[in-house]
Amino acid sequence: MKLWLFDILACPIDKYYPLKLYIFGYEAPITQFESFLKVYNEKDIKKIKDKFEIEIENTSQGILMKDGIVIKQTPVETYLNLIIKSINELEQVYDRTEFSISSKCFNLLKTTIKDKLINFSQKSVLSNLDDILSELYLLNKIKLDIEIESGLLFCEDCKRWYPIIDTIPQMLPDKYRDKETDLKFLKNHKNLCDPEFFQQNLKPFNL
Repeated sequence: MKLWLFDILACPIDKYYPLKLYIFGYEAPITQFESFLKVYNEKDIKKIKDKFEIEIENTSQGILMKDGIVIKQTPVETYLNLIIKSINELEQVYDRTEFSISSKCFNLLKTTIKDKLINFSQKSVLSNLDDILSELYLLNKIKLDIEIESGLLFCEDCKRWYPIIDTIPQMLPDKYRDKETDLKFLKNHKNLCDPEFFQQNLKPFNL
């Protein structure tokens, strides 16, 4: 499961949005995060443009932009608002993996990068977009390229949880869920969830 999918997922039972995402493991090797951070920190605009598909077009109506997150050409002001909204979705993401570098990427996006994009979006004249290309690059790479191998999606409203197994979110109605398989999944990842998590009226199964 890619992180961009989480931006649009709602609970299939009660349609509640947003869900919470607990990440237990990545399919991506740690070197992928290291590579993304290296490019971000170097701020080499030419290299970023070579590695990152973004379209910036100056028109008579103003600047239009699109990338892998905002997939239609959009006025720059609206584009930036959508990008900031995408970063806000990360507040519902909890990295429970052993990789400190992945947590570093998430924290960077939710703090330094978000603040910079908000400040940039508030300028009276939105020009010199090269100033934020490295930030847009890292966000796109984390959202679009990183594959979540295992994790858990949780609906705070109805207390249903859905496992992510072998990169696939298993978002099935209760009657199609396998109790033995689901309980085994919870037991195997119990140490990655807060004790308070299991004190809730989890559905359809709890330990």
